[in-house]
Amino acid sequence: MIKATMVLEGGATRGVFTSGVLDYLMEKDFYTSYVIGVSAGSCNAVDYVSKQPGRTRDCMIQKDKEYNYYYGFTKFIKEKSLLDMDLVFDRFPNEIYPFDFDTYFASDMECEIVTTNCVTGRAEYMTEDEDRDRLMKLCRASSSMPLISPMVNIDGIPYLDGGLADSIPLQRAMEIGNGKPVVVLTRNPGYRKKMPSRAAVQLYRRAYKKYPNLVRCIINRNIVYNRTMKLVEQQEAEGKIFVIRPLIPTVSRLEKDYDALMHFYEHGYRLMKKEFDALQRFLEK
Repeated sequence: MIKATMVLEGGATRGVFTSGVLDYLMEKDFYTSYVIGVSAGSCNAVDYVSKQPGRTRDCMIQKDKEYNYYYGFTKFIKEKSLLDMDLVFDRFPNEIYPFDFDTYFASDMECEIVTTNCVTGRAEYMTEDEDRDRLMKLCRASSSMPLISPMVNIDGIPYLDGGLADSIPLQRAMEIGNGKPVVVLTRNPGYRKKMPSRAAVQLYRRAYKKYPNLVRCIINRNIVYNRTMKLVEQQEAEGKIFVIRPLIPTVSRLEKDYDALMHFYEHGYRLMKKEFDALQRFLEK
């Protein structure tokens, strides 16, 4: 195990890029002592700690419709969710693509799952060391995108997608100070997030009128994200962090096409293979 902190950005199905990166690292038996995952990055993070290469890929890239986790419009109205979160965070880990809870809980690796507290509008960095259901609930909360997924109640508090408050927790990694940060992004070089439209802002205000701090967090997300990207680029230029990001056009955050997703996954795998020696040299400095 290497003393370093792995920082994993989210991005829904763009997370298959991260899956490719981590699958290569797991094949090389390369593990860092600390991992921080956001949204889809949290799903990648727990599979990295449980040492299960291919699991996140198999959960996210579906060729057969039998395990399709996208609801149709009728079910969306009924379930108030565009995605079948019960399938992803209950049936998948417990039945279809079993999650190795024993290995995860026995690991010496520290794993933080980033969520957004809907009451405070702030990021929380949550952990779980023994409760299987709570661990999956943390991942579910971290991955629950606003408007298309319901809030997740944990210990009496409602949570949503960790990426709303802290999409790339580099600052958190720097504060922890556990060796050098290794950052896996799911956006292309130079990407900046645009401010939400007026219509989107009004929609958020109506949907979450009971949670003004959450609305403020969502509206200001682009500002926080772009500020963090500036920090990422500065730290990378100074050689203080290692960054790997996609160099081909990214898939959409709710991409369904099997071939497109596999291509993006394989890009992550091949790119990490190409940069593996550079990563090792960076950590040895």
